[in-house]
Amino acid sequence: MNHNPQPIHLRVDKEHIMNPNVIYVGVSLIVLIFFAGVRVVRPTSRGLVERLGKYKHLAMPGFNWIIPLIDRMFLVNITEVMVNAEPQEIITSDKLNARVDAQVYLKVKSDEESVKASQYNVFNYQYQIVNLARTTLRNIIGTLTLKSANSERGKINSELQRTMREETMHWGIEIVRTELKEIDPPKDVQETMNKVVKAENEKVAAVDFATATETMADGARRAEIKKAEGIKQAKILEAEGEAQAIQLVNNAADKYFVGNAQLLRKLIMVETALSANTKIVIPANTDLVNIIGDMAGILPLTRGAMPLKAQASSPAGGVGAGHS
Repeated sequence: MNHNPQPIHLRVDKEHIMNPNVIYVGVSLIVLIFFAGVRVVRPTSRGLVERLGKYKHLAMPGFNWIIPLIDRMFLVNITEVMVNAEPQEIITSDKLNARVDAQVYLKVKSDEESVKASQYNVFNYQYQIVNLARTTLRNIIGTLTLKSANSERGKINSELQRTMREETMHWGIEIVRTELKEIDPPKDVQETMNKVVKAENEKVAAVDFATATETMADGARRAEIKKAEGIKQAKILEAEGEAQAIQLVNNAADKYFVGNAQLLRKLIMVETALSANTKIVIPANTDLVNIIGDMAGILPLTRGAMPLKAQASSPAGGVGAGHS
């Protein structure tokens, strides 16, 4: 018995291989597989490529190709998104119910590890963020009074953001910021608060009005004081002027009329006549002329020193006095 194997001769039909239909089907299949694996990633996303259920690589923005039916791509949005924490009733430390609503702004980090963490370390991170924000708000506002919660929104936002960043550290996301949308007290409490605020505003307005009235009264009082001081100063100056005039008269009297009362009497008569617009003729050689000229700043006339014209016109050396 011959156990040597006999060679098998395969006969290839060259005409069958070169059949145009076969070539067309083959090319069409290749083109179909190629286009079935084309993936285009936008700049706002990153792609996680898995091969047979296992992570393969990160697809960057632009053209990417995967093996159809073997590879799968999951797109992850890396832009900033807003998540509404949904309104909830929270009991404050002063036993009042407050309706609180908040918004959380977050985004997935663009590096490969963060994109992987957002899909493999947490299930539906947006849903988880909502529940985490609601729980954190209850913990924070529950330790505050309603009044302090309304006045310390910035502090609540900072504490909420800090807590959420710590809790989501391994989720591959970044908590950009948090915003308290509203903190509404019950309706009856709101009405009471409005009345208190209105009363405080009216009190402040009354105090401001009283202060303004007091300021105006003080200004008027100061103006009257200034006016009185001006009148006083004017009277003082007037009295000083009169005193100086009296002093000048006294000095003149002391100088010219000491021991000569008759001459003083004549001067008073002259002054009275002048004030009545009466013409007075005074002898040129009398002391009264010299006194009047001295007081007016005119050099006194000495006896025997009359001008020649005056001597020629007065043959007797003098004239009589008379009233007209």
